[in-house]
Amino acid sequence: MKITEIRVKLVTNKDDRLKAFCSMTINNEFVIRDIKIIEGASGPFVAMPSRKMSDHCEKCGGKNHLKAKFCNSCGARLVENRIKKDYKGRPKLHADIAHPINSQCRREIQQRIAAAFEEEVEKSKQPGYKPISMDIPDDDVPEII
Repeated sequence: MKITEIRVKLVTNKDDRLKAFCSMTINNEFVIRDIKIIEGASGPFVAMPSRKMSDHCEKCGGKNHLKAKFCNSCGARLVENRIKKDYKGRPKLHADIAHPINSQCRREIQQRIAAAFEEEVEKSKQPGYKPISMDIPDDDVPEII
């Protein structure tokens, strides 16, 4: 795997632990978006894109977030304690959409994104700083036939 580009978009909310969003291009062919950079106890932490876990109402089959107390479709009260725990006993509310398979890959991604984040923070201190666009230009999007 060769990381060929990292784009960092700083977040301006100073009170939040979320510091930036970024995208990472691999081999000039594959992009992972919505990677978060979060301020952790020992510096920036890379959180891969994830989605909220959900389940279905026993009465109507409607889809609901695991913390919901009532069904979004029919309004029925949902069963409590539907949240499964991870191997450390923590509630599992999100599932990764994309993630590294091994610790070596995880370290490389963490180091490269943290370095790109620090570089973007330094650039942001310069006069006339303009954040980069996270959008793909229209001419880079393939036409679907």
